[in-house]
Amino acid sequence: MRESEPAPRTPVPALLGASDIRALAEELGVRPTKTLGQNFVIDGNTIRRIVAAADIAPGETVLEVGPGLGSLTLGLLDAAESVVAVEIDPVLAGKLPSTVAERRPEAADRLHVVLGDGMRIRELPREPTALVANLPYNVAVPVVLHLLEHFPSLQHGLVMVQDEVADRMAAKPGSKTYGVPSVKAAWYAQMRKAGVIGMNVFWPAPKIASGLVGFVRHEPPQTRATREEVFAVIDAAFAQRRKTLRAALAGWAGSPAEAEKALRAAGVDPSARGEVLDIAAFARIAEARKPLIA
Repeated sequence: MRESEPAPRTPVPALLGASDIRALAEELGVRPTKTLGQNFVIDGNTIRRIVAAADIAPGETVLEVGPGLGSLTLGLLDAAESVVAVEIDPVLAGKLPSTVAERRPEAADRLHVVLGDGMRIRELPREPTALVANLPYNVAVPVVLHLLEHFPSLQHGLVMVQDEVADRMAAKPGSKTYGVPSVKAAWYAQMRKAGVIGMNVFWPAPKIASGLVGFVRHEPPQTRATREEVFAVIDAAFAQRRKTLRAALAGWAGSPAEAEKALRAAGVDPSARGEVLDIAAFARIAEARKPLIA
């Protein structure tokens, strides 16, 4: 090659566009349903943005929940070693392998499709290291918490959810959006808001924007309390978030006085509210109650 000649450009693999998505849906007789929270991404640049933000290493196995017609799946196969796609809709799950075989024939054997519910799966054909998914708005938080609980191999990830849910998942103590999703997610991982996705890149277009939430797993707080015991404190504290912790935790502890004992033992002001505590403080409260009921 002469010096004056530009280096050849590597072609960018084609992704599914709006016409591709609609053609696939028509072929399958599929109409996106609100029940399953189906909003298919129809913009290739958005897929590339999500995959880039997920920071996937070439040797990773990515777990995708709700692959739908395969928009994101193709982008993930371009970046990862393999993709495990969990799909609850049998028609969509049945079509995905042929879509990949047609558009990424070299990657067909690196796709593993599981017909199942992302909130209930306990086993997968491969051990995933990353979670990347466009999650249905109505189940996004329980799906993420379930997967982080049952698949400790998940070390990082990026999920697309309703924008206000993204804010809640990534919220820090003291903010207006801080609540149960924020604290429980923090048990497993460091969460961060990673961007906003507009409405016009979906079919059908949702009425609200979507948000990207990235996470990196970390060890939970060191405590003698179990995760279930800590989560019980969190649920009680936010069930009546306007009340002081002394009052909000009275039912959990047995009485306001018992709640105050546990709070003081944990080094927490009984007149504080749950929205100012981090996950470590909730763990201390749960642990402080253990000797009191022994």
